[in-house]
Amino acid sequence: MSQTIASDTFLRPSLRVHAADNVHVALKDLPAGTEIDDNGRRIRLAEAIRHKHKFALQALAEGDLVIMYGVTVGRVTRPIAEGGAITTDNLEHSTDSGQAQARREHWDVPDVSHFQGATFDGYHRPDGRVGTANVWVVVPLVFCENRNIEVLRQCVADALGEDPYRDYKRMARELLHGQPDSTPAEKTVHDERLFPNVDGVRFLTHTLGCGGTDDDALALCRLLAGYICHPNVAGATVLSLGCQKAQIDMLRQAVAERDPEGLRPVHYFEQQASRSEDSLIREALSTIFEGLKAANQITRQPAPLSELSIGVECGGSDGFSGLSANPLVGAVVDRLVALGGSGILSEFPELCGVEHELIARCRDDQVAERFRTLMDAYQKHAAAVGAHFSMNPSPGNVRDGLITDAMKSAGAAKKGGDSPIVDVLDYTEPAMRQGLNLLCTPGNDVESTTALVGSGANLVIFTTGLGTPTGNPIAPVLKVSSNSEMAQRLPDIIDFDAGPIIRGEAQIAELADKLLQMCIDTASGRYQPKAVQLTQYDFIPWKRGVSL
Repeated sequence: MSQTIASDTFLRPSLRVHAADNVHVALKDLPAGTEIDDNGRRIRLAEAIRHKHKFALQALAEGDLVIMYGVTVGRVTRPIAEGGAITTDNLEHSTDSGQAQARREHWDVPDVSHFQGATFDGYHRPDGRVGTANVWVVVPLVFCENRNIEVLRQCVADALGEDPYRDYKRMARELLHGQPDSTPAEKTVHDERLFPNVDGVRFLTHTLGCGGTDDDALALCRLLAGYICHPNVAGATVLSLGCQKAQIDMLRQAVAERDPEGLRPVHYFEQQASRSEDSLIREALSTIFEGLKAANQITRQPAPLSELSIGVECGGSDGFSGLSANPLVGAVVDRLVALGGSGILSEFPELCGVEHELIARCRDDQVAERFRTLMDAYQKHAAAVGAHFSMNPSPGNVRDGLITDAMKSAGAAKKGGDSPIVDVLDYTEPAMRQGLNLLCTPGNDVESTTALVGSGANLVIFTTGLGTPTGNPIAPVLKVSSNSEMAQRLPDIIDFDAGPIIRGEAQIAELADKLLQMCIDTASGRYQPKAVQLTQYDFIPWKRGVSL
């Protein structure tokens, strides 16, 4: 049993993140009257400060700016005393209005000598890309087919002897009947795997495909094409109703754009053109089982780390996320980029307030202008429906110290590290350039993770401070906690603990090497993430238009 981290194990009571900041972050609960040292200056807390929350280093008047991470994260709405808490009652969202500084021609490349020549064991595809998993996908073109997808899911699980919920079913029977279940235990999937080189069949469901705009139907097809043609996917079975907006021809075209030589086997079925549901299910099952047989002929082989593309995401963030887990992941991305690999940073609403810093990192004017254009378009679209990026923080975020969107964004952007930005992608566009890419997605955890994989990430690192079970159907998702207390409380969903950074027990560089090694082990199939163990296969397309 893991021991709980006591508050007195923290080597420092609070932290100034950047030299220009006028706030400290409390690393543990601090009672009123506590004296804090800030570069030799003593500050007495005017009130109790909860851990993860911020307090002022000087008296702040209405209209003053609050600076954290070296950038503006809010504007004071009520006077705040020196040592006073920063809250939603005295701070509102505000961001820097300054222009981008000169673009960087150089960046501080991390030491990656330990990983030079390192490889991972992946699945080499005919198009030259390398997967970190080997799955067959079954996808519906419209929500009307979700029921048939579920039928196929249960049939395949039964035929393969794979029931991830068998323990819960046994639990339910015991609860209902009030006595231990006497039903013989079924074999586990690992007892006798029919297809040992295949990671499974993934069944996607969604609520789109009809009733929306033509652009939404096209975006859905492009997203599905990103999954079908993904290096982690051996092939696909597609179910269509027939009369919906997202037509088979649209998906065929989207697939052809990504796979012009037709190297990926894809089987299409239309229910309204089928003789019966029985016939539809039988033919679909046949393609799945034949696909599994072919996929099982592929084995893992060594590949350079340049074939890794890591999507980075955060969800259930807390006041420590921007101090530990997010910069740790950014350090991993920097290491991978230095080794020739790629990273993808998404969630445009959570880049609000640090645009000028990201623009300064764009490799040329064209990339910078693309970022400005997509950010402006997104904000205008939000304004048209009465929304604003400032509405992004969730109640859980605010409760744990992320008072404004700018404060949340400044910490969230740390996941992108410091390397140059080589490209900016709109939703569903594939990442084509090695290095750090920006991808336009919403801040919704699952919608964004879904998009990261659709654009080519073959591994995802997901940071969380409050805890989230999020996973993905085709790409392994590693969960990194910002604090040790949560990692110990929810060990079934957390893969890596960044808490030692907060306690001052470990440096980011040290843990970044360990986390990168975990990424290599995951990409090689040697480590199975908790989300995969829980069969947490979340898939939510982004609906950008309206229902008609």
